[in-house]
Amino acid sequence: MRFAPVAVATAALAAYTIRAVIGRCGHPAVPLDDAFIHFQYAKRLASGHFFSYVEGEGYSSGATSLLWPLLLAPLHAAGLNDLSIIWGAWVLGFLSLGALAVETYRLALPLVGRGAGVGAAAMVPCFGGYVFGAASGMEVVPLAWVLAFSLRHCIEWGELPRDERTARRRTVLLALAFVAPLMRPEGALVSVMAAAMLLFFAPREEVAPAPSRDLLRHGAAPLALVGAFVVPLLHLALTGTVSSSTTLVKWLPGNPYYGHGAALVASVRDNLRIFFDTIIDGREWSAVYIPAGARPFALAALFAIPAAGRLRDRSLRAGLVLLMALAMLVPCTYLTFLWNRLRYLWPFAFAWFIGLSCLARCVADAVAVLVPRFGLAAPVLSGIFAGAFASHLGWTLDDLASSASAIDRQQVTLGRWAKTALLPGARIGVNDTGAITYFSDLRTFDVVGLTTPGEARYWVAGAGSRFEHYEQLARSSPQRLPTHFIVYPHWLGCEAILGEELYRATVLDQTILGGATMLAYTARYDALGSGERPRRSDGSVLADVLDVADLESEAEHGYELGEARETENLALSYEDDGDPIADGARVRRSFDRFVMRGRPGAPYRLVARFVAGHSSALEARIGNETVATLNVAPLGWTETSFDIPERLTGEAIRVSIVDTSGVGFGSAHYWLYER
Repeated sequence: MRFAPVAVATAALAAYTIRAVIGRCGHPAVPLDDAFIHFQYAKRLASGHFFSYVEGEGYSSGATSLLWPLLLAPLHAAGLNDLSIIWGAWVLGFLSLGALAVETYRLALPLVGRGAGVGAAAMVPCFGGYVFGAASGMEVVPLAWVLAFSLRHCIEWGELPRDERTARRRTVLLALAFVAPLMRPEGALVSVMAAAMLLFFAPREEVAPAPSRDLLRHGAAPLALVGAFVVPLLHLALTGTVSSSTTLVKWLPGNPYYGHGAALVASVRDNLRIFFDTIIDGREWSAVYIPAGARPFALAALFAIPAAGRLRDRSLRAGLVLLMALAMLVPCTYLTFLWNRLRYLWPFAFAWFIGLSCLARCVADAVAVLVPRFGLAAPVLSGIFAGAFASHLGWTLDDLASSASAIDRQQVTLGRWAKTALLPGARIGVNDTGAITYFSDLRTFDVVGLTTPGEARYWVAGAGSRFEHYEQLARSSPQRLPTHFIVYPHWLGCEAILGEELYRATVLDQTILGGATMLAYTARYDALGSGERPRRSDGSVLADVLDVADLESEAEHGYELGEARETENLALSYEDDGDPIADGARVRRSFDRFVMRGRPGAPYRLVARFVAGHSSALEARIGNETVATLNVAPLGWTETSFDIPERLTGEAIRVSIVDTSGVGFGSAHYWLYER
């Protein structure tokens, strides 16, 4: 009964929050399309398919949380399907919210005392990020609870006398080391933390242990560390790669444009600047949750954690809480953490709340040196912080209901439309793969690659590479291509494959969607392959082809990306004598460097297809020798050619195309013909 007030308060908050959503939507709804990805995995699990996203396809690594769909699957099997699954997600989300408040109190109590500890716990339900997360149908708050619960058990293992570090407690730590990464990849932090605690803090000696127990006692630390690799090893066994599709799409180190060297450093630095200058200061993206001007308090909270630990002789506790708070910086290694109302940041927020209570405790104790009675003010100051968060709850609930309504009127509506309007054999290309798949019961082709294996690398590369990839599929596996698309056209970036418009869902009063209008089309593929040959050919023998933006062709020819970005990789279509030619192209280039394959001493001619916004002058070099000057006209394809001197040919012909005009150019295709 100790935590009955928490249960009552959480239940009241849940009822008030759910009432706001249902009042706006008329039925259960969630504010993020990604929630329906979990619901779809849960539906498939309930029907006996292990993380297969659509019928006819095998394992998909698009579930960033393996545990969350596993928790939802029994609910779906029990009859909570269609929109009613949201009730199950809400129950689990708000139960986790109440449990997180309790764990925050337990973590804070030895550092700040009972009153300020209650204040830290109160910040949890008062924080809009957690309320939004609990109502979102996502694993945000359950992950936060797993992190807090695991953190407390790791701390207690180190704080207890050696003779109280029992086998049961060790088993709990090992279990958490394996469970936490199943909730989300960030849970691997628990595996590392548990391994460190088991390594540096010896357990109680056991009398005459059995060999298996002895092995467990001495091998507990490395075994805990194994927990961090369970999910990657599962991906490796079932897909051939340790990376999930989500990792390929969202993690900077895996990105071909931003994931290396100076570009990676600059991207992470920019994310850190946004985090410290904007997010923790309650501006722009975080204004709905955090009071403006909060940065000084947030930074002071970080320093207050070790200070409170030193004053209370709880340095280990303070150090691990500080580590958990700083783990909020991990999403700064993502391409962006601004998606979905900052949901990647909030699982670590409870540690910052403990820091704010530590700040209240330190301020009260410092002032109490001069005014002794002020030592009682720590709970008041901690409560003021909770009240500051609570002052934004009205805004949060309005945003939650508005966002849920937007998803309901766009993605959910389109999913239900597809179920009734399209034939059972249809395959839908989607960029938001959640609700459309869940409600349509049709096979989907996720152009982003989160739930369709093998597509992520083409999404990350850019629209031109997607177009070239679809050309490859048309030749090798045409049955894999979508029969229809339901997309934001500007996201897909391949208008040449969008046919007749069938339906559209427009929602203007929203801030959560990727676009005001999402449209349904028939698919058309007559443009695929239209750019495979130059416009004019004299019948010469084709020796080699570099198809720019085709990732496989670029790799085969050592094509150098340079400072390229995905926004410069386009699918373009221009008419030539009335016939459209569609091709992938990389634009805003200052140079192209690549290798063509030929024969030593053979006469060759290189034909190139360029595009430019302004007239450009290019210099063609073979090795270090300039062999031609090329002019590119603006607006439309320019195809030009030049002869390669026989003395410069070989098995590997190293070609450089250099912009000498300074305006940049775009390249789409290079053909090597034997003269």
